Formats: sequence, structure tokens, C-alpha cells
Amino acid sequence: MKITDIPKDILESFRRGVVIPALPLALDKNGILDVRRQRALMRYYLDAGAGGVAVAVHTTQFEIRLPEYQLYEPVLQIAKEEFDRFTNETGKPVIRIAGVIGKTEQALEEARLAREKGYHAILLGVAAFNEASNEEVLKHCRAMAEIIPVIGFYLQPAVGGRRLDVDFWREFAKIGNVIAIKMAPFNRYYTFDVVRGVAESGRADEISLYTGNDDNILVDLLSEYKIECNVETITKQIVGGLLGHWAVWTRTAVLLLNDIKKGVFDDKLSDALILANQITDCNAAFFDVANNFAGCITGIHEVLRRQGLLEEIRTLNEEETLSPGQKEEIDRIYASYPSLNDDEFIKENLDRWLA
Repeated sequence: MKITDIPKDILESFRRGVVIPALPLALDKNGILDVRRQRALMRYYLDAGAGGVAVAVHTTQFEIRLPEYQLYEPVLQIAKEEFDRFTNETGKPVIRIAGVIGKTEQALEEARLAREKGYHAILLGVAAFNEASNEEVLKHCRAMAEIIPVIGFYLQPAVGGRRLDVDFWREFAKIGNVIAIKMAPFNRYYTFDVVRGVAESGRADEISLYTGNDDNILVDLLSEYKIECNVETITKQIVGGLLGHWAVWTRTAVLLLNDIKKGVFDDKLSDALILANQITDCNAAFFDVANNFAGCITGIHEVLRRQGLLEEIRTLNEEETLSPGQKEEIDRIYASYPSLNDDEFIKENLDRWLA
């Protein structure tokens, strides 16, 4: 499958920039997949106006692949059915993204399954190659690109990622079936390495940049890069976000990106920076920054539980739970920034999504 196989309207929407939440995993109190609420989450994101959903990624829990759970295919299938339903009912363009990780044999199997289930691209994690050379990792990426369009994934080291330098990103961007890069190192220097690598690759116009920097969402989306490259100035912008943070308050995120596209903040830099800091403060609570991201998934679950979308905050790892003080931090940001949540939108639609 090549980039040209992606329906034109979906590809154009993706390149313009959309909101792409990372799908959480819905478990019941016994730790069993809660199919009803998994579907409700998908319906929430699609009805909220997301231009895509990323399935089986970090927020979905990498453990879904373990033999004792075997949830990778079931979660892809549930999401596929909800994508199909939404497309049939609305005709709106939505990109379908599946997370792929592991060494090459495992990753090829996952990539083929994603292609078979109608996903348009994979978000390719390379944490399994933590000690490998650039060329070893690139060989792996080229193998995936033979199967399906690839979105690169720069995952922060605090949750399992590895350092990837500008030389890696320059060569990665040259791979013909690479469609985009999600930049999530939570680091300004490393983020710039990605942008510079793309600029120097010769494919700057063909590769979309998406922020995964949940600690810097709005500033990323407002930023423009100008990079001198072979006596030419390459201009790049981060067009959208593929974010765990956007797994909650998604409707507000859609409205925010729409405002950015409309230029609402063009003459309001001060207002934009105030809002950017408020969003970052929210993310600190959701992602449990105080405890080095130990509760980053359960923090998202807690917000969704409060809204009625999830019954439990339980994860596949029973030791993973809210950190001490995290619930109080979520209480604080709810009280501090009431305009940022989308509780009313969810309240109006929840019964229908759960039906």
C-alpha cells in the first residue's frame, strides 16, 4: 500500500492538519476489554470532529500485544468497525492510524494486519532498537514502508523512547512511503532535529509534521520554522497534533485547532501564550509530570471516568494507578480552567455513544 492509495480527501485533510487523539483502552472492573465503552470512546472522538484516531499506540497500552492479553487485533477491529460506521453515515474524511512496535518480525506482522483491516498508515515506534545504529533502525523502517505508509514516531525517553539525531531524521524522511512524523520527545532541541532533518531531506513538501509534544501543544501549532538548506530557505509548520492529551477534552481541541487555522491568534500573541501555559498545566496533571509520568495513562482514564466514558481507570498493568496527589491536581485544573473541558458536549451525547 502506497501513499497514493490513501483516498484523496483523507490525504488532503491530513496534510492540512487535524486533531488525532490517541485511543485509550477501555477495561471493566475485572480487567476485561469493555467493548461497549471502547466503541463509545471511538464515537466520542469522531463526533467531536477528530480528523483521525491513532489505535494501538502508547495511550492504548503497549501491553495489548502480550500473549496473556492478545488484544491488538480486537482493538484494531473495534476501531475499524466504528470508522466504517462513521464514514458510511457522514462521508467525512478520517485517517485511520495503527500503532506498530517491536523488532522487524513482529512489526511486519502488525503492519500487515493494519493494512488488511483498512488502516491508512502506521505510527512506527522504534523503542525496540534502543541500542541499534541509525542504519539498523532505518533498515527496519524501510521494511515497514514496503507494507503501508509510515508515520515516524519520536517518543520521549521517559516512557520508553530513544534518542534519534538529525542524521536519522534526514534519512528517514527520504523513505518514499513516509507520510508524516509525530514529534514527541518533549524537548525543544530534539524537536528541531526532526524539522531540520525533514528540511534537508528533499521531501519537505511531502511530509507532514504533527506535534506529539503534549507539554507544548499550542506553541508547536503556532510555530513556523525557516531553515537554511543549500542556499534555499525551507519553511515548515506543524499542521496538527497526534496526542495522548487529546484523548480527553477532544471537542475543545478541535475548536482550538480550527481557531489556529482561521488565524484567531495571529494578532493575539499574549493571549495565545497564556492559553498555551494553561494547556501545559492541564497536561502536567493528566500526565503526572510530578512523578515522571508514572500516571500518564491513568490520568487520562480518570478524566474519561469522570465524564462517564470509562467505568474504571484500570490498566493491564495492575500496579499502574493514579499517583499520590494526582487526583487533586486534576481537581485543581478542572476548577482553574473550566473553559477547556468538554463535559457538556459529552453529557449531551453519552447515552447515544453507549447505546
